[in-house]
Amino acid sequence: MSNLGLIIEERSRDIGDFLVGRLIPFRKKRMIGPFIFIDHMGPTTLGPKNYMDVDQHPHIGLATLTYMLEGDIMHRDSIGTEQRITPGSVNWMVAGKGVSHSERTPEDLRNGNIFVAHGYQIWVALPKSKEEIIPEFHHIKASQLPEWKDGTTHFKLIAGSGYGRISPVPVFSPLFMIEIKTTEEYSLNTQGELKGEIGICVVDGSIVACGQQIEKGHILVSKVSDICTIQINNNSHLLLFGGEPLEEARHIFWNFVSHSKERIEVAKREWQDKTFPMMPADNTYVPLPS
Repeated sequence: MSNLGLIIEERSRDIGDFLVGRLIPFRKKRMIGPFIFIDHMGPTTLGPKNYMDVDQHPHIGLATLTYMLEGDIMHRDSIGTEQRITPGSVNWMVAGKGVSHSERTPEDLRNGNIFVAHGYQIWVALPKSKEEIIPEFHHIKASQLPEWKDGTTHFKLIAGSGYGRISPVPVFSPLFMIEIKTTEEYSLNTQGELKGEIGICVVDGSIVACGQQIEKGHILVSKVSDICTIQINNNSHLLLFGGEPLEEARHIFWNFVSHSKERIEVAKREWQDKTFPMMPADNTYVPLPS
């Protein structure tokens, strides 16, 4: 019997400027460790007239991790942050008890430039004891993230801990997110290097696991304790993510995550009534879905 676990194919949806491939949640696998939501943004060509504009919208009970492979985004939020994210760096916004934010193409790129935007928007559920903390924002430069090589294979620890290294991203539970790039075939063995559940997202190229070839645009889900050795094919690009599952189940509605359905109902009312924490000097507003 194969210990491959689930293979989840991206399901595409159109949100205007972007074709988004939803990785999780999935009906057979709601979370991988504390990771509750992953959107694949692009790759899409922006400009000369269409640019990224995600208006003000709310979050509770989670931390967002934005990781761009190509293209820049300007992040603004209700705690006063204004931060440009560039490829390879990390934006880590801790929503806690409530934060609003927007994401847009920076003004200096709106002059007819044509460029590719490609990245991942990731939500990490907070532990129950941290769901109502005061919102925080952290920007970690690409140069601050641990990087190493095994032969010709390149590793970068984006968040959490693994392979004896710790990322400076201030996470709240045991987790990991690692980027792997190959130029030649590479045999990946995570035994003893990562703890908890594991997801393997094939960004580009392909892998072979338990005798099956998995192409880009798929995510492979397994557990570190029983994962088979993964053969990464040459010129491939992976994101590994996961960690220890949270004790309580999580509910998700729109941009709200909580162990409590009642808490989500409160957030819904606050957003509709506009008593939710709002961004200063930003009158945009994404209505609550019906």
